[in-house]
Amino acid sequence: MKEIALLCEKRNAIILAHYYQEADIQDIADFIGDSLELSRKAATTNADVIVFCGVHFMAETAKILSPEKKVLIPDIDAGCTLADDCPPNEFKKFREKNPDHFAVSYINCSAAVKAQSDLICTSSNAVNLIKQLPENLPILFAPDQNLGKWVQRQSGRKLTLWPGSCLVHETFSEEAVIKLKLENPQAKIIAHPECQSNLLDHADYIGSTSKLLDYSQKSDRDTFIVLTEPGIIHQMQIKNPQKTYLEVPGIDGCSCNECPYMRLNTLEKVLNCLRKMSPELKMDENIRAKAYKPIKKMLEMSS
Repeated sequence: MKEIALLCEKRNAIILAHYYQEADIQDIADFIGDSLELSRKAATTNADVIVFCGVHFMAETAKILSPEKKVLIPDIDAGCTLADDCPPNEFKKFREKNPDHFAVSYINCSAAVKAQSDLICTSSNAVNLIKQLPENLPILFAPDQNLGKWVQRQSGRKLTLWPGSCLVHETFSEEAVIKLKLENPQAKIIAHPECQSNLLDHADYIGSTSKLLDYSQKSDRDTFIVLTEPGIIHQMQIKNPQKTYLEVPGIDGCSCNECPYMRLNTLEKVLNCLRKMSPELKMDENIRAKAYKPIKKMLEMSS
């Protein structure tokens, strides 16, 4: 940790860590948060180098917003099943089949898919953005169908959904949720909208990762059943150590509630990427410029 701090000073680098990173990485980060929140913070700093401890599409978003900065990712293989579920060439065909539709893409997609989209959203602002669009406008929503179904329910709008999903949020056991609630009847069930609808039906509160953290802080309850990647629990415990946060196991009791791609990043890899200044995320400027437009539109509509 000391050597990482020294190299950050030497390189004029900042470390960004998503809430789903392991605790040690969160502890050394300059900023911790959701992917867009992190990228926006990075764009406002005078750092020359961004070390993005997250997954590939998050580092891409940082590069889209900070093209002049060098963006490093500790493990270049830290991908995302949700982003991978929506290949750019297949998304292009999807759009061609629905030429009159306005394409809203969740930020958890590749830069190449963002470049083909009309508007980007986050789990935090998706409902609000959809409600702002004209009622007679047909809408495509990609790549997360679970988030899309939840947005439909909250907005009252019909969406044409891309059939993608997140590996982690697909594997939570409904039986385990019910068992935990029976054992902890006073607990609040808090869930990320990427979870399947049958799980969301049990939730007392549904929101983005940042909103789940905020809710657990402000709630007068002292026990929470957390339906999202358990990396967020580290921050919950830091904010309110006197409270109890319960992980929900996967189907058959497996520990697949941890994202295997997020956990590819380690302290050793952070150190090595600062030593070698690689792996560096590079992006075609044409793709970057096209991907920036729907993000800019989102920021304008959210302000």
